[in-house]
Amino acid sequence: MSSRVFSRWVTCPSPNPGAAMRLFCLPFAGGGASTYRLWPAALPSWLEVCPVQLPGREERYGEPAYTSVIGLSRAVARELAPYLDKPFALFGHSMGALLAFETARALRQAGARAPAALLASAYPAPQDAVARTPIHQLPDAAFIEEMRKMEGTPEAVLANAELMAFMLPVLRADFQACDTYVFAAEPPLDLPLAVYGGAEDREVDRAALEAWRETTRGAFSLHLLPGGHFFVQTHRDLLLADIAERLAALPV
Repeated sequence: MSSRVFSRWVTCPSPNPGAAMRLFCLPFAGGGASTYRLWPAALPSWLEVCPVQLPGREERYGEPAYTSVIGLSRAVARELAPYLDKPFALFGHSMGALLAFETARALRQAGARAPAALLASAYPAPQDAVARTPIHQLPDAAFIEEMRKMEGTPEAVLANAELMAFMLPVLRADFQACDTYVFAAEPPLDLPLAVYGGAEDREVDRAALEAWRETTRGAFSLHLLPGGHFFVQTHRDLLLADIAERLAALPV
């Protein structure tokens, strides 16, 4: 079945109206909804995968990217509201993990339906996120070198000056959003929280992932998978197998 777009924000690579649950997926810095295009084929049919397309990327390239995690999370919460008619989970990788967390809090603030689970991948716990060294104002060469260290962008892309000129504005906006994020004290979420990390991730260590435990009153689990910061790409099958098993066990 061909893909469809629920809205500018919410897409669906493999529509499945009969699915019992939706999985809304939020991208890493600079990433778009296509990051998750292969996920539906690897996940069970009772789960409808709905990647969120943020402004400033792919078909929304002409729109200004947000530079505030809080502002973006509130916008995402508003855009998800029409699609919360069935149980759903939020997944986010790297910046997307922080955005998923704040989206869950924005939904709570709005009195909307709560996620059945939050799945956070490869990002320090929100209360500790300010410890990351800011990079969004670095000169282009130094900024691109930081991208190289994260090992998530092919070298052929990093070395292509024309392509990087195209990508740098949204990358800088995303990193500005993360660099300027300020954690606000609120009661912990009341939902299951699964946190994923790469065993060889040089950006986010186990302690930074363990600290997510403080953000929920619900069940907490931490899973280290092989690979570095972008294990979500290099070991996708292992990640998706765990996600499917975890969501299938939810009492929804």
